[in-house]
Amino acid sequence: MEFSHDVFLRHIAQTTGQPFLIDIEKAEGLYLYGPDGKKYMDLISGVAVSNIGHRHPHVIAAIKDQLDRHLHVMVYGEYVQSAPNLLAKRLAEALPDTLNCTYFVNSGAEANEGALKLAKRYTGRTEIIACHKSYHGSTHGALSVSGNEVKKSAFRPLLPDVRFIHFNCQEDLAHITEKTACVIIETVQGDAGVRIPDKKYLQALRRRCTDMGTLLVFDEIQTGFGRTGTLFAFEQFGVVPDILTLAKAMGGGLPIGAFIADRAMMNTLTFEPMLGHITTFGGNPVCCAASLATLEVLLESGFLDGVESKGQLFEKYLQHEKIVEIRRIGLMFAIEFDCFETVASIVTDCLEQGVICFWFLSTNNSFRIAPPLTISPEEVKEACDIILAAIDKA
Repeated sequence: MEFSHDVFLRHIAQTTGQPFLIDIEKAEGLYLYGPDGKKYMDLISGVAVSNIGHRHPHVIAAIKDQLDRHLHVMVYGEYVQSAPNLLAKRLAEALPDTLNCTYFVNSGAEANEGALKLAKRYTGRTEIIACHKSYHGSTHGALSVSGNEVKKSAFRPLLPDVRFIHFNCQEDLAHITEKTACVIIETVQGDAGVRIPDKKYLQALRRRCTDMGTLLVFDEIQTGFGRTGTLFAFEQFGVVPDILTLAKAMGGGLPIGAFIADRAMMNTLTFEPMLGHITTFGGNPVCCAASLATLEVLLESGFLDGVESKGQLFEKYLQHEKIVEIRRIGLMFAIEFDCFETVASIVTDCLEQGVICFWFLSTNNSFRIAPPLTISPEEVKEACDIILAAIDKA
């Protein structure tokens, strides 16, 4: 096998000048393994992807079964295939009645792109409202509604007619008017450092959108598929969006995303123009088979029941005078410190000791923890001991 760092740095496009540069030969459950046998506890699940662990046997079996049937056979929307059919049906059964029609895509950014197009097409309006400090992806449209100006400035001009409001601020809801096609918002802000809204705020947002004829888009790309202790985070707030976007954990390790709405709304992408949205690989049968298997695991009786107790266990163990704040919902954490240098020291030392934590793009004084939901209480304790030792050294 080829593990040359020179090849990686020369021939694979880089996102930063400081990649982690650890060699990964295999993965199983909570753990990643290097070619030298070194074992790492993956406390970030590949950034909120491997919610049911790496290579879950039910997912692997579903992938192998689909491989024996067929791979890609046609662009999205033309052929009837069992895997996307079954997945769409199961999603509709798991979601509120108004979220009954799924458009399968390849990633979270594409899911948000599709949602924005759908909102503009359905309402006939152009204004989009998003939140400061939000993150919805790196493609032009998704970047346009993300709230990090540092990441955006080099790529302007971006999508016009986008306005920003403050997350969890009811007074700002007055900016939503009859000109607004949609509000796109993370149910829990992830990249901003796990910012959890008040229940009353999301309910007021829902009422305002309804009153203005504005569509409410919940971006659950990080929070969906069990991360917060329920299948979808919005279930904890008593609010149902008009459009839901999903990706990351949806595929159990394979790339897939989706935007979901009511059939009548989604139908507006079918006509005037025809092919209002199109994707070659959306609904890939192998990815859909993996996603269905992931969903089946998550919906097993009792599977999600332990998420909250494990989250509480992390909080119980991670007590240290240097920690400024822990923000958490389910098994989604931001651990805040005084400055980036402290965070960098902790993350680097944890990596050396075989525990993978990770940064946030826009919150440099915090690091993220989002382990597979399958982590055991004993593994929680072991990970926390290593993190606390790293904090001591910082």
